[in-house]
Parts: sequence; C-alpha cells; structure tokens
Amino acid sequence: MGISRSCRKLAARWARRAALCGATIAPAQAQFWQCVPYARMISGIEIYGNALTWWAQAEGRYERGREPVPGSVMSFAPTQRMRLGHVAMVSKVLSEREVLLTHANWSRRGGVEKDVIAIDVSEAGDWSRVKVWFASNNGLGTSTYPVNGFIYADGAPEAEDRKSTRLNSSHVVSAYAVFCLQKKISINM
Repeated sequence: MGISRSCRKLAARWARRAALCGATIAPAQAQFWQCVPYARMISGIEIYGNALTWWAQAEGRYERGREPVPGSVMSFAPTQRMRLGHVAMVSKVLSEREVLLTHANWSRRGGVEKDVIAIDVSEAGDWSRVKVWFASNNGLGTSTYPVNGFIYADGAPEAEDRKSTRLNSSHVVSAYAVFCLQKKISINM
C-alpha cells in the first residue's frame, strides 16, 4: 500500500521545518531579506517569483481565502508605490480585524519584523484593505494597502477554527519551526 500524496507532502514539509531548527543561520541583521524568500521559508508555502504573482500561483496548489489563520500568508496586491506586491505570514490572530504579521523588507530595506500589527480597515470587514505597523512611525503607517487574501499552507481553516485564535495541530508544527528559527536568528525591530 503506497503512502498518499498528502502524507508525503506533510512529511516533506515537517522534514524541511525540522532541518531549519538545526541549521546555522546568520543573524537577521547580517542578512538582507526580501519578503518572498522570507515568507516562503517561515510558512512552508513553496511559491516562487515576485509577491504580486503569489495569489494567482496559489490557485489550485494551495487553499486560499479571506480569513487569517496563524501560518497563512497574507498576499498584498500591487500598488503604484508597491509595484511588486508583498507577502507576510500571519503569526497570530488577535481579533476578527487584527493580526500579528512576521515579514521582511517592509519598514526597513532587507529587515525582518516579527509580530507587528496589521488591522483590517476594509468597510466590509473582509480583509481586502489593511494598515500595517511601520517602524519609522512607531505605529500604524499612514497608508492603506489592498489585500488579495490569505494563502493557507496546510489547507483552508476548519469551520470551528475560523473565528478562533488557537493553533490547530498543523500550525503547531509551523510555530515550532518559527520558534527554532528565532533561537538561531536574532530578530531586531
């Protein structure tokens, strides 16, 4: 009896994340990070190319949706000032309209920011437009950004998890991998 494709994918994802825990990684301040490789590394979502392509590339490969869950990637649509879009991993859901993001190359070129707040400011409350914490303001930025939605690394959230901030078992693996990375990487804000 063969191992199912989803079991092989889960095993490969676990192995990759476990390997990251033992890796020796240069401190964040010595590394220049772009948002895409950093989001790919911490989320396990294997999409390549500019951030503006992630939403379309995820179709048929990953579940996508409008609700944030820990470990999902928020896909920002391009704007005139942010022509290549942006991607950021949701590290925690605080409320129906507030999340914490971990991402790179936002406030400071090449810098990593961990657990910064993003707020849904869309009129419909559907996460189609957000404000994000910006270091030089020491608070929410003055701009709002269009969001395509969320890309789920391990499938769409279960109905009971959609309004919950608890981690399900698949996110515990992600959280543990991020915990291990934090022990290896000094992340300064």
